[in-house]
Amino acid sequence: MLEEVFSHEYFMGKALDLAIQAAEEGEVPIGAVVVHNNKIIGKGYNQTEKLKDVTAHAEMLAITAASDYLNSKYLDECTLYVTIEPCTMCAGAIQWARLGSLVWGADEPKFGFNKTCSGLLVKTELKRGVLEEACAEIMRSFFKARRK
Repeated sequence: MLEEVFSHEYFMGKALDLAIQAAEEGEVPIGAVVVHNNKIIGKGYNQTEKLKDVTAHAEMLAITAASDYLNSKYLDECTLYVTIEPCTMCAGAIQWARLGSLVWGADEPKFGFNKTCSGLLVKTELKRGVLEEACAEIMRSFFKARRK
């Protein structure tokens, strides 16, 4: 039973909840959670507008919260779940934090790290496509509404 509850889909669902919160606040709808031993120890959603800080991406905020929780700059026994493929900046932070694994929902063809620096996360286990359609749909809906 624990395997079903604490699955990739379960934790991505928690990241999606944060993406919805971001959208409700007028932020680009990306959410992220950091998990250690099946416990969420860090979470974040995009807050670049709210904080007027271009580095306030969901991943950055979640990594900072997790590092604070563990009192360590290294998160090698942790998994980061993020609704959209991280950008190059966030991939750099993932590398420096030595995250054990990264799981994302939908690819980001314009700004995703795989476009510019695919070899960056060689020591991090990567998994893509978890709840991909739901993660992509929230982005499509958000930007469609903004274009109207």
